[in-house]
Parts: sequence; C-alpha cells; structure tokens
Amino acid sequence: MSHDTLLDLSRWQWALTAAFHITFPAVTVGTSVFLVVCYAMYMRTDDDVWLRMFRFWRRIFAVGFTLGVVSGMVLTFEFGLNWGPFARDVGPIVGVAILMEVVMAFFLEAGFLGLLIYGEGRIGKRMMMFSTCMVSLGTMLSVTWILVANSWMQTPAGYKLVDGQFQPVNWLHVIFNPSFGIRFIHMLVGALVAAGWFICGISAWYFVKRRHLPIARRGLSVTLGVLSVLVPLQIYIGDSVAGGYVAKYKLPQLEAMGGNWNSTNTGENMIVIPNQDAAKNKLQVTIPWLGSALGAKNWSGHTATPGLKLTPKSLRPMMLPTFYGFRLMWWPTLLMIAVVLGGIALRLRGRLYSARWFHKLLVGLVPIGFVSIWAGWVLAETGRQPWLVNGKLLTAAAVSPLKPWSVLTSLTVFVVLYLALLGMYVWYVVRAVREGPGDGPIVEPAAPSLRHERRSGLASAS
Repeated sequence: MSHDTLLDLSRWQWALTAAFHITFPAVTVGTSVFLVVCYAMYMRTDDDVWLRMFRFWRRIFAVGFTLGVVSGMVLTFEFGLNWGPFARDVGPIVGVAILMEVVMAFFLEAGFLGLLIYGEGRIGKRMMMFSTCMVSLGTMLSVTWILVANSWMQTPAGYKLVDGQFQPVNWLHVIFNPSFGIRFIHMLVGALVAAGWFICGISAWYFVKRRHLPIARRGLSVTLGVLSVLVPLQIYIGDSVAGGYVAKYKLPQLEAMGGNWNSTNTGENMIVIPNQDAAKNKLQVTIPWLGSALGAKNWSGHTATPGLKLTPKSLRPMMLPTFYGFRLMWWPTLLMIAVVLGGIALRLRGRLYSARWFHKLLVGLVPIGFVSIWAGWVLAETGRQPWLVNGKLLTAAAVSPLKPWSVLTSLTVFVVLYLALLGMYVWYVVRAVREGPGDGPIVEPAAPSLRHERRSGLASAS
C-alpha cells in the first residue's frame, strides 16, 4: 500500500473519531445551560415542574458528558500515534492549548460534576446551583480551548519556526488568532442551537403522546423562544465567517464551496458532481442570479463567484466534501428558520401547544442541529486541505510512518466500537424519554443520617 493509502486511512480514522466526539460536547454544552435555567427557575418559583425537568435532563447530560470525555481521550492519543510529525511540530502550541482544556475545563467539570449528579438533598440549593453553573462553565471552557487550537491551525499567528517546529512568541496572538473570535461564537451558538432542537423535539414528543404536558409545555416554550433568537443570529454569524476570515485567509475553501472551476458563473450551484483531476463538473445544477445575490451581495446578478482554478492544482481542497459540507450546513439552517417562524406564528395564534402536526415535525428535527455541526466541521477541515496548519504544514508531511494495515485495523475497531457506543447512547436516551420525568409528588433525596454513617463505619472496620 502507498503513502496516499496511509494518509487516507489516517484521515478517515481522525475524521470519524472527531465526528463521534463532537456530538457529545454539542449535547452537553446546551443541556448544561438548560440545567442552569431549570434549577434557577426552581429556586425562584419553588415549582416542582422545574425540578422534574432538571432531574430528567441531568440524566441525559451525565451520560453524554461521560462519552464525550472518553472519545476526547482517544483523539489525544491519535495525535501522537497517527500524526506524530504533526504532534512534534505543533506540540509547543496545540499541545499547550489541549493541556489548558484539561486544567481549566476538565478539572472544573470533574470537581463539580459529582455534586451536580449526587449532591441534591445533601447540599444546599445555592451550592447545587453553583455546582450546576460551574459544570456549565467547564463545558464552555472546553469549547474555548479546542477552538483556540483548531483556529490557530486555520489562521496561525504568534509563533516562530525553529528547526521546523512552531514555537510561541506571543501567546495573546496565538490564542486570539484572526479566526478565533468569530469561530468560537459560531461554534458555541451552533452547540446551543443543536441542544435546543434536541430538547425541543423531545418536549414535542410528549405532546404527541399526551404525557407530562406541564414539562412538555415549558420545554417547548423555552427552547423555541431561544431558537427564535439564536437561529437568525447563527445565520448572520455564518455569513460573517464566510465573508470575513474565509475570504481573507482561506480563499480556496470559498472557491470550492461555490462548486465552480471557472470564475464565470453568477448563479448558485445546487448540485455538482466534480471531476477533481480534470478540473470540471460532470453534472451541475444551477439557479441563475442567486450566487451573485447571496455570495457577492450584488442583486444585479452580474458578479461571478470565484472558481477553484484560481488555486494551483496541488493546493486545491477536494471540491466534493467542501461543496456539500457547506450545503448540508446551510440547507438545514434554512429549514430551522422556517420552523422557528412557524412556531412564532402558532404562538401568536394560541395554537403552539395544540398543533399536533407541528409537534410531529419537531420530533423529526431532533438531530438537525447535529447534522449542521458535523457538516460545518467537514467544511472547515476539508476546506483547509491540503494543509494541516494552513499555508505552513502539509497534511501529507504530518502523518506517522505506520503500516497501512495497522491503521486499517484500528479504524475498523473504532468504527465498530463507536457505532456500538452511539447505539447504546441512543438506546439510553430513548429509554429515559419513554420513562419520562414523572408526574408524581417530588421526593427529596435524604442525606445519610449520623447513626447510619456510624453503623457503616463500624461495619467497615469489622
């Protein structure tokens, strides 16, 4: 097997591991914020419905958090095993960013997660609220440092090259590199949107089944209200990303996103089947004028989108995954905005809680936010190719010299293992949703009595 085969296998292994891992931070960031809202409302109103919601979503959060930690550890091992030259070259910068995630985010989450899950009834409400906030803050810090590392790879800054190794000379420039700010906000809002549709769809399922209606009503109302703000905001942020840092620092990605080889098309390509070697499309379905209006903001329809032939052949990203990565991120967002507008209309007409067709639609949209996040990461990573550190380190020069069969073996094991773990997670969530948060009287967990502790201690000593 050739070096190209080794490179492809290593990239596939990394991509599948990253796709599996990113699903769970997307769940936990948003659900941790929702937990903060639920417990804050419970403290303010002393309403048992909010406490039931808190307990229910805490279960789902805890399992997702655990799987996120496990899959994240695998990624760090792959840095050293599959991408040894990359780890050596960028270790002084990317390695420190990952270490900061562990020190600032993981330790914070680990320190308060036990109180969040087991502390109810054993610690006061204020401490419970503080623990929930700290866990939520930890999830956001994790996103922060991962985006620091990845954004630096997109737009490297604040370094010097010493014997081929990137060494930091200005940590402020490393952290606040040109793409970090907008990409961090884009990813954070995306995670909140994904969790919002997740919570909204499950709340809608209870309306379809006519169960736990007080909880379903509040879950649906809160998440649709938040989504009505975040989805338009995300569209604006995404447009700023494409029009800002991508056009300035990653022009080949912008060219591949459009699906054009020549810079003559003023329309918007909806479907393309590219021939990368021949630099032409086998099939191309285009809507005239739309590309100029949406891409260049020229409503006269006379501005063509840039073609990929502007980039030398050896430095072109693959058009197929870049083109469809963008559209699988963008098209679901258009559906989101349509559903949000429909929800606002139903709320104003007083039919939000009685329109069963709308509830069924929301159930079907449970994974839509995750699809957009996966597609966005495919777009960002394939659009940067053939570079691993944009413009500085080629992907082909960063892969470890392993036997292709060994990478194929580990890739096969990972695929089977991750499918099993994902299946178990989906099974657990489905089971938890079917069991529901309960409608009976709230029973507060009792703290262990002093007599019980003494008896347990005597029993252990004997």
